[in-house]
Amino acid sequence: MKKLSIAIDGPAGAGKSSVSKILAARLGYAYLDTGAMYRAVTYEALERKLTDDDAIADMAAKLDMEVIPKEDTMHVIVDGKDVTPFIRTPEVSSHVSAVSAIAGVRSAMTAIQRKLGEKGGIVLDGRDIGTTVLPHADVKIFLTASVHTRAIRRFKELTEGHPDMTMEDVEKEISRRDYLDSHREISPLKQADDAVLLDNGDLTLEGTAEAIIAICRKKFPDFA
Repeated sequence: MKKLSIAIDGPAGAGKSSVSKILAARLGYAYLDTGAMYRAVTYEALERKLTDDDAIADMAAKLDMEVIPKEDTMHVIVDGKDVTPFIRTPEVSSHVSAVSAIAGVRSAMTAIQRKLGEKGGIVLDGRDIGTTVLPHADVKIFLTASVHTRAIRRFKELTEGHPDMTMEDVEKEISRRDYLDSHREISPLKQADDAVLLDNGDLTLEGTAEAIIAICRKKFPDFA
């Protein structure tokens, strides 16, 4: 039976990572959160107080980054240190779009992502998987929901360690991320021509995963 490469793109807060984990676990596939890789680069740039694009790109190219995708989670190891617990802070979130837009950073990360994705039996999520990283992915999904719905989803996650943040703050941040991600010069966020648009505003995470499995079965009846 065919092992698929499944690309899930979409804006911040669409539930890409959560849905991808569920989907990978259901199918017995590996899961690769490409956004976590860019967050790891952003975290390292902040830690090293780098602000120049060329300096950040040079750092990204030299990082010893190991990505360990598993069925329901993923760890990012940078220079021997597991940075996964440190990459979801509001500070990293507010800088990751700018860092992700740097050509040298994208080139370094894309090389790793493409190597892992081409093997099949994997779910990748991000913002340019179906358009840039794996343009020949077996199945492409563009997952989205309204800004307000996505803000509600992100509110608890972002405010657990930052109780001073408001729903309005989160909604504004998501809108800002949407604009930056879709207007960057390198690999902007957009739906691939052959991607299936899936609005999961009224779906649970499990329901979204089921919808994606149904899309896969329609295209590949014998997939596994």
